Amino acid sequence: MLSKSLSKYIQSLHQKKYRQEHGAFLVEGSINVLELLASDHPVDVLLVTESFYAENALMLDKQRVRLEMVSADDLKRVGTLVTNEAALAVAKTRENRYLSAGPDEFVLMLDDIRDPGNLGTIIRIADWYGIRKLICSPTTADVYNPKVISASKGSFTRVEWYYAPLGDYLKALGDSAVYGAFLDGTDVHQQAFGTSGYLVMGNEANGIGAEVERFVNQRITIPRYGLAESLNVGIATAVICDNLRRIRSVK
Repeated sequence: MLSKSLSKYIQSLHQKKYRQEHGAFLVEGSINVLELLASDHPVDVLLVTESFYAENALMLDKQRVRLEMVSADDLKRVGTLVTNEAALAVAKTRENRYLSAGPDEFVLMLDDIRDPGNLGTIIRIADWYGIRKLICSPTTADVYNPKVISASKGSFTRVEWYYAPLGDYLKALGDSAVYGAFLDGTDVHQQAFGTSGYLVMGNEANGIGAEVERFVNQRITIPRYGLAESLNVGIATAVICDNLRRIRSVK
């Protein structure tokens, strides 16, 4: 049975201020926890059900981490998922370290993406298309939010991120290619992407802000052929990333 102190500590990590205070965050569910344990990400505490342990004993026995055997009800009580029959881990957050595009590399830049589910989906999309770095505005959702981690389906272990004021960041870049998604611009299906640069995706309702827009030197758009009012930012990111990879592969 979980102690009151550990339960209280885990529940406190639902909130951003305590994640920042303790330098820790929650990873929940079978897929995310297994991805976490297979990575080099530091883990403090691991809670597992008997069935999860039985299925993954070989991996779990190799972990140098505090391990607690708990019930599914315990996981539901201290975690954020409606159902969790497997595991919950408390992992350490990473330092907010500067990132930039290397040679032959694209980086995703997120301007005020506030919905945690969208951010988690974008992390998963970035991982799918081999994009390893995100630059996030300070108003973008906290990547350590449990909803972000859950939606990423383990991709948070392979994608890095850096939070910074995007205007200042872009100003210091110099002549780098900065692609931005707008309602007007070059048809993404016709856009000739270079070999490296930055792809900016904007707020779900308002798009890319004016401070960031002035640094975008290549405006792109996803043409509409039907009557839908708009695209979810995660879907739009996937469409653009797919075209980015397709155009480059043709070259």
